[in-house]
Amino acid sequence: MTPFIAEIIGTFILILLGNGVVANVLLDGTKGHGSGWIVITTAWGLAVYVAVLVAGPVSGAHINPAVTITLALGGLFDWALVPEYILAQMLGAMLGSLVVYLFHKKHYDITEDSGLIAATFCTAPAIRNYPSNLFSEAVGTFVLMLAVFYIAGPDFVSASGERATIGLGSLGALPVALVVWCIGLSLGGTTGYAINPARDLGPRIVHAVLPIKNKRTDWSYSWVPMIGPLLGGALAAILYLAMSS
Repeated sequence: MTPFIAEIIGTFILILLGNGVVANVLLDGTKGHGSGWIVITTAWGLAVYVAVLVAGPVSGAHINPAVTITLALGGLFDWALVPEYILAQMLGAMLGSLVVYLFHKKHYDITEDSGLIAATFCTAPAIRNYPSNLFSEAVGTFVLMLAVFYIAGPDFVSASGERATIGLGSLGALPVALVVWCIGLSLGGTTGYAINPARDLGPRIVHAVLPIKNKRTDWSYSWVPMIGPLLGGALAAILYLAMSS
């Protein structure tokens, strides 16, 4: 298995389980309907755990363009590999979202609230204020990436492919899952904590093309979960480099 395939599979699993729990909680008629925020944040953390277990040994399990770009900014990942990783992450996110839809199709059919349906694909703010929403996404990703840098430690992986590529997989799955779980519990209530451009954009595209009733894809907000995580990751890289020099 190549790193490209590993990133597709890892991101697929992340979205299948992550958006899957949102569908289970929000869609009408499911066994988990109405079980709440603790269930969603816990399962998202565990989704990261499973995705990292699967993809980590091959690609480093970035499973997030913000991780890939931030590691490249920090000098820990080859810029030449960035487009390949991001493409794989987008494909995996779109495929995962499609399978969530097919898996819960009967429940989508009986759910009338277009906002709840959209939430099973992509994020939306609790209170729409673009500067505040952008700040929320940046802060959440800043915490994630600072943890990635410092848990990874100084034994960085070369880009030659001789060792596993540095990323979430090189940290061990459990610490990363705990970080994401904590971010969701502490910082996720304002925007739904995308902290991952592919996690939001890929499923948003799938939502836009599927034959869903009362569709409300909300493209006007879509730039926030793309730009916010990149800003937060860049700030984490700057702080890490400054403290390491």
